[in-house]
Amino acid sequence: MDWQIGLTLAVIVLTLVAFIREWAAPDVIALSILCAVVALQLIPMDRMTEVFRNEAPLTIAALFVIGGALERSGAVDHIGQLLKTRLSGNLRVAILAFSTLSAFFSAWMNNTAIVAILLPVTLGFARTKNIAASRLLMPLSYMSILGGCCTLIGTSTNLLVNGALKDMGQTPMSMFELAPVGIPLAIAGAAYLVIFGPKLIPARSSISGSLDIEYRTTPLFHILVEEDSPMVGKPLLQTPLFDRDGGVHLLEIRRNGQRIMQPMNTITVEKFDRFLVAVHSRGKKTVKPEELFASIRAQVLSTVNGIVTELVVRDESSLLGLTLARSDFRQKYNAVVLAVHRDGVNITKKIATIPLEMGDTLLVITPAHNLDEIAESRDFVLTDKPAEQPEHRPKHHSILAWSVLVGVVVVATASDLLNGSFPAIPKIPIHYSAMVGALALLWLKVITPREAYSSVDWQVLLMLYGLLGLGMAMQTTGTAQFLAESLVAGIRNFFPPEHLPLATLWLVFLFTLLLTEVLSNNATAVMMIPIVLGLAQQLGVDARPFIIGVTLAASCAFALPMGYQTHLMVYGPGGYRFSDFLRVGIPLNLICWVVACLLIPMIWSF
Repeated sequence: MDWQIGLTLAVIVLTLVAFIREWAAPDVIALSILCAVVALQLIPMDRMTEVFRNEAPLTIAALFVIGGALERSGAVDHIGQLLKTRLSGNLRVAILAFSTLSAFFSAWMNNTAIVAILLPVTLGFARTKNIAASRLLMPLSYMSILGGCCTLIGTSTNLLVNGALKDMGQTPMSMFELAPVGIPLAIAGAAYLVIFGPKLIPARSSISGSLDIEYRTTPLFHILVEEDSPMVGKPLLQTPLFDRDGGVHLLEIRRNGQRIMQPMNTITVEKFDRFLVAVHSRGKKTVKPEELFASIRAQVLSTVNGIVTELVVRDESSLLGLTLARSDFRQKYNAVVLAVHRDGVNITKKIATIPLEMGDTLLVITPAHNLDEIAESRDFVLTDKPAEQPEHRPKHHSILAWSVLVGVVVVATASDLLNGSFPAIPKIPIHYSAMVGALALLWLKVITPREAYSSVDWQVLLMLYGLLGLGMAMQTTGTAQFLAESLVAGIRNFFPPEHLPLATLWLVFLFTLLLTEVLSNNATAVMMIPIVLGLAQQLGVDARPFIIGVTLAASCAFALPMGYQTHLMVYGPGGYRFSDFLRVGIPLNLICWVVACLLIPMIWSF
């Protein structure tokens, strides 16, 4: 082992620790690794830009735009709402229906977007049918992952592996190459969840789940401070309007027709100030609005409908790492946070000083009509559906969005098949057809340029570019070959030669599956693909079974809530605990391991 291999192994270990310990955002870590391998001369300086030639991030970006058009046009939501109105209250039927819907759409769209769309629909269905939301949300997340294993465009991991294969001179995957294993995995996963889910998944509620419907709605009062009010001239925090114990919550402050956008501890009440006030609590100390407003000499100008709802902090939220106080949450979102749900615990004390994390669930009071504005911020996944706007998208937009997606898939698949029989017909790669599809949606005005840019998860794209640099370093320095030789040498001591390829496949799948539970699925795939190519070379067999195994295993993260973004999205709204994912996810991991490793050798021979 020369110094370059040793140094590359040290970088790999450092990468693993950085991702697991979350030293920084994933894209920051990945790009830092890219710069580090160049600085350490593991990649020549003039080859650094080669990672940006990989087509996978470009394909993913175009598909993000197409997925954004589908999301905004309501293409998925319409079907979800239909299920909500047509399904009975039978738990197993509901699990099967929402699991099937999630799996089908995630085969064509980003699974994070699918869960974000179906989350409020599922919660609404659970409320109307008196079913614990936790029984449905975990299957929703799990099946969105399994659905993504069925097609090339189902998840960014599949496209990243495909791009890496092209860079390494390997035959790329076709659109439905994963389907012979991905579909059985999805069927097996759905069967497991339908049969055993009602027994294994606990019936838990989130922060608002235990609230009766009358406590989920509350009137909000627009009040005017009169000239002779005893509050005039006093600091706002010393007035009865800041009585949290009494259930009084301030959402908005206006003076001279303008909203005051400054910390409340700096505000002194003036005559004719206007406040938007909620009086909401289930405690015995709750004040009566009429008595409160009479005591402070405030005139009620009007009332609006308010809602107590949950907001789940997204992975791309601008609030990550910020406290509620520092972010001016109340003024920015016109909402008041009552509690924060994290790791199965409801936090109600000193919540203004807690740095927010991805997956945190905020229990808030806000005007019902404000949900649209909060949704537009894209900082949260909403658990209540925003009200329909009069200028809602035309129905034909969803038809156009679906037509473009189908067109992208058909063109990329058909050209690949026809080229084999008629070489004169050129192959049209998925990245080109996806880009043309995204542009078509822009020209048809199904999605605006601003919406298209906001649909792209730039963190994912930057992370992919950084990780591709690590994969290149593993190849350039011979680290992947070294690891492959070491693994084969160790395995030979336990298995006879005729069983060695099959045993290696089972071990590679299991190792990839375990690694992706604690590491990014994309990072896992990038590191494992060069290794399994070396393994196949050492064993003298075809690498395809190992490539398929790594691609599928890199997405099979079911046992830990932090293993996949969609788990964190449902963690708070489902009221889950860490142990819930272990209990339900570990058997599903084992099912995927066994089913995949039995089917792969039957379809792709060694």
